[in-house]
This record gives sequence, C-alpha cells and structure tokens, in this order.
Amino acid sequence: MHDATWLLRLYARRRLRRLARMDPQAVQRRVLSSLVRRARGTKFGRDHDFAAVRSLDDYRSRVPLRDYDAFWDAYWRVPFPHLYGCTWPGPIPWFAVSSGTATGTTKYIPVSREMRRSNVRAGADLLVRHVAARPDSRLLAGRVFMLGGSTGLVRRAPGVLSGDLSGIAAAEMPAWARLRYFPPRELEAIADWEAKIERFVERSLETEITAVAGTPSWLLIFFEQLAEIAGGKRIADIWPGLELLSHGGVAWAPYRDRFAALLEGGRAETREVYPASEGFFAVADRADGEGLRLLLDTGIFYEFVPLDRLDSANPDCRWIGDAEPGVNYALAVTTCAGLWRYLVGDTVTLVERDPPRVLVTGRTSYMLSAFGEHVIGAEVEQAVAEAARAIGATVTDFAAGSLFPAEGGARGGHLYIVEPGAEAGGSGPDAGRRARFAERLDAALCRLNDDYAAHRAGGYGMDAAKVRFLPPGAFAAWMKSRGRLGGQNKVPRIVNDPELFAALRAFADGYGKTAE
Repeated sequence: MHDATWLLRLYARRRLRRLARMDPQAVQRRVLSSLVRRARGTKFGRDHDFAAVRSLDDYRSRVPLRDYDAFWDAYWRVPFPHLYGCTWPGPIPWFAVSSGTATGTTKYIPVSREMRRSNVRAGADLLVRHVAARPDSRLLAGRVFMLGGSTGLVRRAPGVLSGDLSGIAAAEMPAWARLRYFPPRELEAIADWEAKIERFVERSLETEITAVAGTPSWLLIFFEQLAEIAGGKRIADIWPGLELLSHGGVAWAPYRDRFAALLEGGRAETREVYPASEGFFAVADRADGEGLRLLLDTGIFYEFVPLDRLDSANPDCRWIGDAEPGVNYALAVTTCAGLWRYLVGDTVTLVERDPPRVLVTGRTSYMLSAFGEHVIGAEVEQAVAEAARAIGATVTDFAAGSLFPAEGGARGGHLYIVEPGAEAGGSGPDAGRRARFAERLDAALCRLNDDYAAHRAGGYGMDAAKVRFLPPGAFAAWMKSRGRLGGQNKVPRIVNDPELFAALRAFADGYGKTAE
C-alpha cells in the first residue's frame, strides 16, 4: 500500500500553526455567535429569541441548562424522527443511539451533517497530534483499525437513519478513507459481536495495521484473543507496524499496566480521546495524564457547571474565559447538531485554561454518596488501579455500588465487583492478595477523598470497602445477558441504580465459581 503519510504531515504543519495562533476565548465566542445565528429560524431559536442574542450573557439569560430528557420531551419526541428545523436548521439525517451506562435507557442523539464534519475534523486532529509527536511516522502506510459498534443502521424514515455513531461514520466514509480503513464492509456487517471479533482477529493477521482505536475494555478482549490465535505472540510481533493506539470512553488508569505489557517491544504510543454521541470534544496533545486539549473550532461551545451547584435554580456557569483549574465541573455543550446548553452527563476538571485542557473525572450520576461520602468516578478508578498494582495484578473490568445497612444497626459501605486479568488464574488472586487488594483500595479512597476518610474513621459511618472477584469473562457475559455486548457499550463503573446493582450481584452469584 502506498504510504500517504506525507500528505498528513503537510496538513499537520498547517493545522499546528493555526492552533499555535489560536485565541481560545475569541474562537469560542465566534463559535457561539455562529451557532446562534444559524439557528435563529428554528423552533428553538424562535422560542428563545435568538434574534436578540448579542452576547454570552444574552444567550445564557434566554436558554436554561437542559439534559437529554428535557430536550426529548420539549422538542424531539413528538416530531421524531422528522426533526426538520426543530433545534437545528434543515433535516437531521442521523441519530446516534446511546444507552445510558448506568440505567440502559436508550437515547437518540441528533447528528447533523455539520456534526459529521465536526467529528471528521476532530479525528484529523488526533492524527495531527500523532505525527507531530512521531516525525518518522508511517501511519498511512497501513490500515487504521476501528473497533467500533454495529454498522447496521435502522431506517427510521426516508433519509433518516439511527444506530451506533461508529456505524454512522462508517456508512458516510469517503472512498479514499475506506482504502486505509479496517475492517472491510463484509466483516462490519456481522451482527453477532463474538463472531465478529473472531473474524476481525483472523483477517487482521493478514493486514498491515498501523493504528487501532476503541474502548479499552473491548480492545483488551480483542488483543488477548488476537494473541491467543497467533500462538501467544506479542502484539508487536503480530502487527510490527502498529504505532498508535487511540482509546476513550472509559478511564485509562485501570488498564494502563495491562496494555503496557501487551504492547511491550513495539513502537506504539497510546493517545486518549474524548468522544461522545453528542460530539468529539478533546484529544491528548501531551503525555498520558496531562489532560486532553479541547477542540475549540469544530462547532462546539463549552460551558462548565460547578458540580455542587448543578441542582440549583441558577447555577454559576463558567466558560473557558473564567473556568478555574482543579474544580470538578459538569460539562454542558452547545453544538452544530442543535444541542443548546446541553448537559452531557460527564464531569471534568481543567488542567489549564490557555490552551484549555481537561481531565474527564466521571459522570454526574457516577458518584458513590449513599452515606455522604461523595466519592467521584476518578477517585474510584485511581483506587482500583492502585490496589491492582499493589498485588501485581491487572483489572479487566469492575463495577462498584453501595451496600446499605441491614436491620440491627449494622453499617453500610461499598462493594467492588472485580474481574482481574488472566494472569490471576481462573480462580483469581489467593486469599492473601484479595485481602491486600481490599486494604489498599480502602486506604487509597481515604487518601483521595476527605469525606470518605471521615466516614471511615474508626468505622463510625461506613464499613471498609468489600471486594468480590469474578472469573475471566464474567463482565462480558453479564453485558451479553443485557444485550449490551461490544462496540460502544460500556460496563458501568459506578452503579447507583439499586435494581441494576442487585441484578449484577445476582448474576455474579450464578456465574461459575467465584473467589471470595
């Protein structure tokens, strides 16, 4: 295959010069102004008097913060799937189907043609960052492997389709891009996830793969199956040209050590991205853990709501001009798909403001606080990673929830259901290592979160965290039982829905032999 990386380098030089000159505040003001102007004639624009909006303050005074349910009830439900001039001009040709991670509620997120172009530009920025860090890159000498969801789209009406965002992207991919894309269409069309993965593995052994992208949990399953079929070879030996692994969707910390071992001996770098059904928001432009650079000029305007003010009637919203680094914010976006001050459901902190870089800390609903402990998702992820490292293990997947006190005055606490890596063996860590895992997990949470430490002090308010280990494949089996296997589906890290957590515990009870 002809190496077209030189064309990417030319584009990267131009793009990097533009980014170096960028004034974040000026660019975001222009984006907001352009979006408001485009949508003046829509039903939403008329309802909120967009014709009179001259400033950010004008915009905020007319448009309240809304979540998906509010948009669906007020604007999308009745005309769905014909959203013509509703919250964005013209027809909406696609809907990204997104399942609420914790509850499983299906959402239909509008994807306009402008948003498709925004996502393409964001993907290009990912490649720009890679070639900037790797001057000798030959990325486009091989194929880019996207381990996404189903590419089968549902025809909702003439000219209106719905499905996984990855399926929408694949369906609209130009011919020149498909020449360097893996998998081929006939494999993408396989509906059964397990059968699809097996075919992906077989065909990828015959293909020069230079980049791979996906959710860490599903990539991990794929890589392990790839190595097994290849006779235990390292990924570096199977795909010697692999130079980029792009990951997003779930926190990287619990998987970092596992992927480092899988990629050992090769030249692949890992680079985090922040994509969502609502838009592609950020790309890592520095080392792991130093934040993801927000994409400011792709048709998305960002606002930040202090998490402790989220439920107030008039929360003190910030934007990149006045948001403070280190504060945990709920992210709200205004986009070129007709989302206006839309609460994504994610929480972020700014690492710095110019240029703005963020760390994704969890979900607005992803907080363990049944007893007032206020433990956020980022703290849970870090504690699990530290506990695994303390016993020399890795983690394939995990979920955490609250155990409420039974009658008789017993205290409540947290239960962590953990599937360790294959190196732990079929029965998991031995009793001593299980105990050390639980102790280190609890100690890490106490160090990371003062409220948790106060509730744990002397065992006054909460019992120590409990840990239950499951055999390999347990979480994949649970997701399959829920019809959520593979693609963009993610295991919920924190489960606050009592029924869903009870269902997970019941599934664990019946899944093979567990080590407790």
